[in-house]
Amino acid sequence: MSEASQSSSPAFIIQRRLVTAACMLAIFMAAVEATIVATAMPTIVAELGGFRLFSWVFAAYLLATAVSTPLYGRLADLHGRKPVFVVGAAIFLVGSAACGFTRNMLLLVIFRLIQGLGAGSVQSISTTIVGDIYGPHERARVQGWLSAVWGVAAIAGPTLGAFIVQHLHWAYVFWINIPIGIAAIAILILCLDETVPKRPHRIDILGSVLLMIGIGAILMAVVQARSLDAATLIALFAAGTVALALLVVNERRAAEPVVPFRMWTSRVMASGNAGSLVLGALLMCVVAFLPTYIQGVMARSATVAGVILATHSVSWSTGSIISGRVMGATSYRTSGAIGALGLIAGTALLIGLDPSSTLPHLAVAAVLIGLGMGFCNQTFLVAIQSSVGWQERGIATASTLFSRTIGQSLGAALGGAILNFGVAHLVGDSDEALNRLLEPSRRAGIAADALPRLIEAITTSLHTIYIIAGVLAVLALAAAWLIPGRLRPSRGP
Repeated sequence: MSEASQSSSPAFIIQRRLVTAACMLAIFMAAVEATIVATAMPTIVAELGGFRLFSWVFAAYLLATAVSTPLYGRLADLHGRKPVFVVGAAIFLVGSAACGFTRNMLLLVIFRLIQGLGAGSVQSISTTIVGDIYGPHERARVQGWLSAVWGVAAIAGPTLGAFIVQHLHWAYVFWINIPIGIAAIAILILCLDETVPKRPHRIDILGSVLLMIGIGAILMAVVQARSLDAATLIALFAAGTVALALLVVNERRAAEPVVPFRMWTSRVMASGNAGSLVLGALLMCVVAFLPTYIQGVMARSATVAGVILATHSVSWSTGSIISGRVMGATSYRTSGAIGALGLIAGTALLIGLDPSSTLPHLAVAAVLIGLGMGFCNQTFLVAIQSSVGWQERGIATASTLFSRTIGQSLGAALGGAILNFGVAHLVGDSDEALNRLLEPSRRAGIAADALPRLIEAITTSLHTIYIIAGVLAVLALAAAWLIPGRLRPSRGP
């Protein structure tokens, strides 16, 4: 099953469905991690202390996932999907188990780093496996199912997290991964048959190290920009830049480069990865800051914010599924363009927000952006997977997920900087001001003359962020339009 088969025997169909189910379990495990842990973090901090390391619980996981994803993708192309997935998933589960047993925040950060190193395999290799076992036309439809898993996880994560914190112990937000992961590993070991060409390999160790140093240093500087001093930031950016420059030189000479730059000469690869980068940044500009607008400017509850975000997630899943049919009937370019137009319309509604805007206004914007993300994300992924053969599909898939992760980091950092600068410029201490505004019990204590000024500062800052999101939506349309016009799943490689 290393290449898509045309077999229609009942045994093959059952085997392929089991493998698909295992991949969906694995992706759910990785997808639910972010929301379920975020829900439990206040309780974890209350028990373990170490609030100064709060952001590192998430940053360590994000950094480790980002730097390891391309490495797993390349290893899967060289040694096969099954062994690389099993190793990565096992690392993820070991990290998950350790997180539940930790009794201080520093150890939790370390174990989250281990989790992230495994997560780089879980998502990218699962997505690659599905790309292998289905042909180009079916691939568009089935990858939509995988995207739907993210929508389910976005809704289930907070619910599960709240239930666990209230009725069990917070450790179970990590331990819940263990039975899911074991089931996914067992099914893939038993049901995934793949034939990897037997030939000698030369692992690009130097390239792997340079990639991890370069991306890790730059991502750390971006994610932790607010908490690091200027000298440290400059040092991290300089180290990252030098490492990436050396990586380019090394990859041109490596026999089997960990990052095969020649792939980027393809219009499909270049436009797909550029589009994924843009989508990641746009996603964070919307999702990360929409609750702040709902709770801070509109004075609505966190529950309302959760409902709006759930609407976005459901529409994303719906868009992913529909896009598979659109791709097959038209082309990758058309499907991506439809999604980008949805993003442009949704961000235009966000740009038009003001304190008097209604919840239906927000809901429509969330639906349009969700549909657009589903169409675009799915289109770029399937187009890239269909443009390469088995021996490059792992790194090609990983590059897409990697680009999106980088975009998310940049979007979150840029949006956070704009919001904090805008609020601090008008009212001083941005952290304290935002905390008071977002907590209903403390909001009532804000002076009557200070409240309008604070709301205006947040509104103005978020308006700027949404304008940036609108520009990113236009760039997504440009990326979709760069895909060759007549290319579609039924005609792809």
